[in-house]
Amino acid sequence: MNPRTRVQWRQLFQIIVIWTAIGLLIALYDHLVLQTSGSAGPAADYTLTRSILVNASAGFAGALLGGSLLVFFVNERFRDKSYAYTILTVTISFVAVIFIVGQILTLIEPPDMARMMKNGLIWALVVGITQLFLQINSKFGPGVFRDILRGKYNTPREEKRIFMFLDINASTTIAEMLGDKRYHAFLKDFFTDITNPILENRGEIYQYVGDEVIIAWRYREGFAESNCVQCFFDIKYRIRALREKYLERYGVFPEFKAGIHCGAVVAGEVGIIKRDITYSGDVLNTTSRIQGMCKQFNEEVIASADLVSELRLGEDFMARTLGSIKLRGKEKEMALLALKPLRLA
Repeated sequence: MNPRTRVQWRQLFQIIVIWTAIGLLIALYDHLVLQTSGSAGPAADYTLTRSILVNASAGFAGALLGGSLLVFFVNERFRDKSYAYTILTVTISFVAVIFIVGQILTLIEPPDMARMMKNGLIWALVVGITQLFLQINSKFGPGVFRDILRGKYNTPREEKRIFMFLDINASTTIAEMLGDKRYHAFLKDFFTDITNPILENRGEIYQYVGDEVIIAWRYREGFAESNCVQCFFDIKYRIRALREKYLERYGVFPEFKAGIHCGAVVAGEVGIIKRDITYSGDVLNTTSRIQGMCKQFNEEVIASADLVSELRLGEDFMARTLGSIKLRGKEKEMALLALKPLRLA
């Protein structure tokens, strides 16, 4: 199972848990309403246990069917379509999910139009909010929107992070050759194809900047099994396997270089109209400059000595010292090392 599919299954599991819990809350809410002075009282065959089973089962079944429809079909098949087309498809999906939930309730209990309309409105809202959160999660990346909701970064905080700046070689030449639209499609394919290797190595896609992608790790995930280094070569092997696809579509094969560095950064939420979590500090500037040294040394990946000293390269990688270099804009010299795999995939 590839990492993208694992993320989707995790999303579906969360939907199942939340929708089942909502079904339980609906049953409890109905029970409390029946206890109010304005209520005509429960039906003769009503029990709280039966109501919980009915509504929770409806939530579970609706999540299993409708959640799968949203996660695996709507948001996967139509992600490249226009917003209008997607909205129409999602609207139809909402109606289908609500109909499914209503039919499940009807099969378990005798039909009650008032109850069906009430539950239909509730589940329409639930499905709409679910789709909204799926879209937001896709926009911000897994876990980022949750951090924004929790207010985790309302106050800037210092964190230790590893960064990789990965940049396509000769991008200007490729852009001139392909033209704007085909070059955009080229970048879109490249960024899509490198996603699984990044996720497999527990990286987070921090930003896309033109033809460059910035990947971040927490120390624990990045240093474990040298993930931050292995990620580069897994991307290389993945793109190499797709060489024929790129040559057929674009007549050019993407090659790239990367710089890797680590250290303390300040993470904080910025923006008013558009809010986001950003990292700032000397580590990012230094990583960018290290990546810029790849062309000068004719190396595909260069890391700082600070990062390599924290790694256990073992039998997987070889580090070759390039010397102590004073990076542009830096007062102190920094030792850089070129990294290569000892075993080719």
